[in-house]
Amino acid sequence: MPTDEDAYAWHRVFADPEVMEFHGGPAEFSVYEELTARQRRHAAERGFCLWTIVDEHGEVAGFTGAQPWPHEAFGPFGEIEVGWRLGRAYWGRGYATAAARLTLERVRAAGVERVVAMVNARNERSIAVTRRLGMSLARSFTYVPEGGGPGSERVGHQYELTL
Repeated sequence: MPTDEDAYAWHRVFADPEVMEFHGGPAEFSVYEELTARQRRHAAERGFCLWTIVDEHGEVAGFTGAQPWPHEAFGPFGEIEVGWRLGRAYWGRGYATAAARLTLERVRAAGVERVVAMVNARNERSIAVTRRLGMSLARSFTYVPEGGGPGSERVGHQYELTL
């Protein structure tokens, strides 16, 4: 489960605007403090959360895992979402797919019968991961990212997989 040190590592790895293109841009450290604290609660209550991915040298590459979809304003609020985010140096090396497959095994073992993945419609790399996982596009929707105002609408895709 993520530690306080993971909050620092995630903040550092995800400080790249290209990495955060589909997530509203780089975030303040406090966002990762809250995120890691929430993941510790999920791990204790559900047996799964977002976990840190490390490379073969022990360096933090990003995270993957599952959590209840937290946004009431759009998407499948409360459903279990699988997700991944990697530092730029780790793109295209199979980390996201391999880690997401392990996540599916863990959530299945925890009794989850269906998962979703919420992906920006322009995020071709993440869409490719959903395909490799066998997920199907269930619906498209329009949303406004946190802090976004008029004209900041985005199109998202909801992928689903029965476990």
